[in-house]
Amino acid sequence: MAGNSFGQLFRLTTFGESHGKALGGVLDGCPAGLELDLDAIQNELDRRKPGQSAIVTQRKEPDTVEFYSGLFEGKTTGTPIGFAIHNTNQKSKDYSHIQDSYRPSHADYVYDQKYGFRDYRGGGRSSARETASRVVAGAIAKQLLKEVKINAFVSQVGNLKLERPYQELDFNQIEANAVRCPDPDMAQQMEEYIKAIKKEGDTIGGVITCVIQNVPIGLGEPVFDKLHAKLGEAMLSINAVKGFEYGSGFAGVTMKGSEHNDAYNPDGTTKTNRSGGVQGGISNGMDIYFNVAFKPVATVLQSYETINKEGEKVTTQGKGRHDPCVVPRAVPIVEAMAALVLADYTLLARTNKI
Repeated sequence: MAGNSFGQLFRLTTFGESHGKALGGVLDGCPAGLELDLDAIQNELDRRKPGQSAIVTQRKEPDTVEFYSGLFEGKTTGTPIGFAIHNTNQKSKDYSHIQDSYRPSHADYVYDQKYGFRDYRGGGRSSARETASRVVAGAIAKQLLKEVKINAFVSQVGNLKLERPYQELDFNQIEANAVRCPDPDMAQQMEEYIKAIKKEGDTIGGVITCVIQNVPIGLGEPVFDKLHAKLGEAMLSINAVKGFEYGSGFAGVTMKGSEHNDAYNPDGTTKTNRSGGVQGGISNGMDIYFNVAFKPVATVLQSYETINKEGEKVTTQGKGRHDPCVVPRAVPIVEAMAALVLADYTLLARTNKI
């Protein structure tokens, strides 16, 4: 299987399955001498782990990360950082009913067609549990990017949309509620809606907005490796993501060029920021902001029609522990992937100058 690594210089390779013994990764390219706050890394994992509230999957996992290499006396050595997160609460019997059939909108069918064999327990390698490894690496990347501030939050669940611009929001409120929406009133509405959807045995999608501040000018390569293109790749690699837009995004198509252009101030900043902090594929020093759209979780706890391995129509029902809405737990994943991109381009930028 190809495609298990991300990044050029700051490079993460992940391994493991949802119901295997462990998940983990090898992070290569991290500079030596970086003093790591291991508690901060674990805190990021705690933000992603299951069972943290009534509106997420009730699988109970401590998600404690163990480091095996690349660290000495609290600092990085410059060698590959190896780590693992052990699975302790997998219930593989919850998936025995899909051993010979395929769940709609899951990777089950295409895995079988591509490899001729699949791990049906929780989706195996295609499970969103793989993202735990990304969060560990992203937490290390955040500590490398000392001045850069990365804040993601839930801005939409179903038709419930936070209309306030991010400049008016208090990012300190993101962790104040289970939904991770920095507007308390909207967060309450979203939480009640997710609970209602869960009660129906159904699921709902949403949008995560990410704001990256204090980004230096000059990150990104101007042709195939544009900064926004790599951010898009990073976000679209996350399970259940169906869309990515940065800056003015799709709304920009309704504007004239004279309206959309970001006029310069004498100090090089811009009066507006419809470019989303990126021009010509290179960061311009303004805030980078983007939206990531997540589809409804495919596993619904309702009866549904599908096909089995013989192509016969069968009726089954979703079972097990699943998120009714993935976006609250996906917030730290979005931040982690953004941090991996910026860490990689920060190291690449050092190679562009004498």
